[in-house]
Amino acid sequence: MKKTYPLLLSALLLIISSASHADTKKQCTPHLGNAFLKHCQQWAQGIEGQRKADLGNGKYLNPIMAGDHPDPSVLKDGDDYYMTFSSFEAYPALTIWHSKDLVNWQPIAPALTKYVGSIWAPELTKHNGRFYLYIPAKLPGNNNIYVIWADNIRGPWSEPIALNNDRIDPGHIVGEDGKRYLFLSHGDRVQLSDDGLKIVGEMEHVYDGWQYPEEWDVESYAQEGPKMMKHEGYYYMTLALGGTAGPPTGHMVVSARSKSIHGPWENSPYNPIIRTESAAEKWWSKGHATLVEGPASTDKKPDWYMMYHAYENGFHTLGRQAMMEPIEWTKDGWFKAKGVDAGKPIAKPKGGQAVPHGMALSDDFSTNKFGIQWSFFRGDTSENQRVQYKDGALELTAKGTSPSNTSPLTFLAGDQAYQFEVDMEIDPDAQGGALLFYNDKLYAGVGINKNGMVLHRYGMDQRTTPKPEGMNNRLRIRVTNNRHILTIHTSTDAGKNWVKYGVQMDVSGYHHNVAYGFMSLRPAIYAAGKGKVRFSNLVYRALP
Repeated sequence: MKKTYPLLLSALLLIISSASHADTKKQCTPHLGNAFLKHCQQWAQGIEGQRKADLGNGKYLNPIMAGDHPDPSVLKDGDDYYMTFSSFEAYPALTIWHSKDLVNWQPIAPALTKYVGSIWAPELTKHNGRFYLYIPAKLPGNNNIYVIWADNIRGPWSEPIALNNDRIDPGHIVGEDGKRYLFLSHGDRVQLSDDGLKIVGEMEHVYDGWQYPEEWDVESYAQEGPKMMKHEGYYYMTLALGGTAGPPTGHMVVSARSKSIHGPWENSPYNPIIRTESAAEKWWSKGHATLVEGPASTDKKPDWYMMYHAYENGFHTLGRQAMMEPIEWTKDGWFKAKGVDAGKPIAKPKGGQAVPHGMALSDDFSTNKFGIQWSFFRGDTSENQRVQYKDGALELTAKGTSPSNTSPLTFLAGDQAYQFEVDMEIDPDAQGGALLFYNDKLYAGVGINKNGMVLHRYGMDQRTTPKPEGMNNRLRIRVTNNRHILTIHTSTDAGKNWVKYGVQMDVSGYHHNVAYGFMSLRPAIYAAGKGKVRFSNLVYRALP
């Protein structure tokens, strides 16, 4: 009989070692390959148990930014880094994040409050001491690119200025001729005025792209996301191909370079730079990368990294999450991935200091956190008129009849499992509710009005059941999302005793590949009907 004592001892030591790391938590993600294996990882625990990348031992574990942070645009400004993401229908929009080490990030403020449409793949840049954001916006009848600017990254930002171009994914660069350009999707380019606030001249096609093998499973060709950079005599164009969703192996990062901003462009021999090759991998649909120089160290040249996005295997509901992995420059001036496993711990960039990462999602409503935490779905600045802060509560004026037409208030959650609780005080003719919200056609949760509890499921308001026994106009509600299983509890005595709602829901399909929109499933609250709903004492916690 074969002895197994060494194996048992090793397993025991591993368990003891894992348990000794009090600041990490293990989460097991089901992989959807043929073997249906479980891939267990340990993230550091941040505020409220939220997962964070910095493991505290000189390494980090992706994602850098958990939850819905797609199309990262990264700017290095001295010793500081700033980053923003596609915000789509969430307003206030385009929250600016700050870091000094590329791993730990703090929110600063939103850059855009005026509704211009669904925001796709912005470009954050700095030119002659001024910050610019180029913003593609999708609005029926008016697809456009807008620009806003600020002399301080913390704002105030200007009003949006329309450039009257319907392409997406602008990438800003200054050529050897001193002129400013935006490179766009489909290999097109326009020249900007010297102040960067209007387009001069005609759009021109300048790059035909790189062709991947026909047998690869992709969503579509979809040449997009050109991020531009000049490095040691070459202009580099880093692009996305293959479609941002669809098959897990579709999205990819490719590169081309030229000695002149006017071409010709030569494709990299290392294409694709990164790509998900198998559905068994931890991260799917890897693409849309920005190159960024690492923090300077005292003894070596800075390292270089790619910031990109990817879907977490089994968790499309979280949206595309922000990732980072190292690259290296070859002797002949190309860059390539270092070949690390993006699903395992990676050495942190050398140099730089960690800022406190993330933020608390619990809210006592003593301060205005719009654009930092909270956003309206498809909400213009007029939505702010619905909000007042009074006596430790957020007072929300009712609008519409259900979550589909009431612009719910949402926030991002990056954990695989979590729950949130909130107190609601509801006017006689109003309806308040708590949800998991993808968009106005797909959501799940419950609403409460004077007639009873309304079940929201599949984006429909399905039926009404009696109110919780003992409820007048106040109720505390708990929403739990435990790896796609949605459970509702209610309490009429401020959380001392809880009653489980009779319907539980599977929300694993509430994501882009089902409902389009490129967004994520988010915790949400809403006020419908007439009158007001007062929300107070919201508590968020990540679950193990």
